[in-house]
Amino acid sequence: MVAGGSQDQLAQDFVQFAVDAGVLRFGEFKTKAGRLSPYFFNAGLFDDGAKLGRLAQFYARSIIASGIEFDMIFGPAYKGIPLAAVVAVELASLGRNVPYAYNRKEAKDHGEGGTLVGAPVRGRVLVVDDVMSAGTAARESITIIQAAGATPHAVAIALDRQEMATENGADVAHSAVQYVRGQLGLEVCAIARLSDLLQYLERHSGDALGAHHARVLAYRRRYGVE
Repeated sequence: MVAGGSQDQLAQDFVQFAVDAGVLRFGEFKTKAGRLSPYFFNAGLFDDGAKLGRLAQFYARSIIASGIEFDMIFGPAYKGIPLAAVVAVELASLGRNVPYAYNRKEAKDHGEGGTLVGAPVRGRVLVVDDVMSAGTAARESITIIQAAGATPHAVAIALDRQEMATENGADVAHSAVQYVRGQLGLEVCAIARLSDLLQYLERHSGDALGAHHARVLAYRRRYGVE
């Protein structure tokens, strides 16, 4: 089970879980922006029932703690599909039963047809995804949700990298999360942020994990945003 307590403690517990699950790794990794990052977060490695169930607990508790109001959940294809499903299940177990839906990449031309699956997309919609790199996926979800006549209201992600986004290959002064909040008008809920990861590594200064703190801190000083 995920322990209760403050959002800060929830974030620290999540970072520990991600490290233990091999989802959060340290080394040298090339990002979509072409940067060499000292850490890599691969949510696709939450790849069994136990990990996915625990991940859903973190999402659900973080969403509830955020105070964000919403009427349903939307999972963008592909990673968002299982995330939306398990988060809906976990929220129901906590007494917050809401419908969920997801999209197909290609429209189905038989049966019920269309690109949307699940509950009718209505009201204020919470998008559940893994990370946010440039806001592209959020814009796509907004288009789908608005086309269905609903209101894209918020996004829940696992990790906010708190780093500059890129546009046309160039760094910009805002992060993807800041862009989604400021330009697209959506609320954003993140289970943990890069600052939480740095705090976690600092707490482990006496062991092998702590050795990565200096490189992650240097990366944030170069590419980070507040």
